[in-house]
Amino acid sequence: MIFVPIVALLLGGALAFFLNTPLTGITAKYLAVACLAGLDSVCGGIRSGLEGKFHNEVFISGFVFNIIIAFALAWLGDKIFIDLFLAVALVLGARIFNNLSLIRRFLLTRWQDNRERKRMQQMVQTPGQPESFQ
Repeated sequence: MIFVPIVALLLGGALAFFLNTPLTGITAKYLAVACLAGLDSVCGGIRSGLEGKFHNEVFISGFVFNIIIAFALAWLGDKIFIDLFLAVALVLGARIFNNLSLIRRFLLTRWQDNRERKRMQQMVQTPGQPESFQ
């Protein structure tokens, strides 16, 4: 299940690479905010997958609604002449960094636990150790 957000990220990157259409003006703002919202959802999906809490329905609905809300806030900001897209970018950027730090911490903890488990197994299997270690 964790592969869904990773495949979505790779598919979006490949699509952007091959389309290679320059965007200008207001379209670039909206697309940038939508991309940040999508990246936030993908990072959240990866994190929940690593934690064993991933559900396709939650990921897909969160992905779509995050993009719609971010787009709508950027649009509203343009209509009332306030750069709300900056606020959206700031919040989404903070969430992306938070998710990435949690992913890093989770993977590092898992790696350290596996390393400690192997070390303990080697201690148990090594002959000639004192009885207290077995």
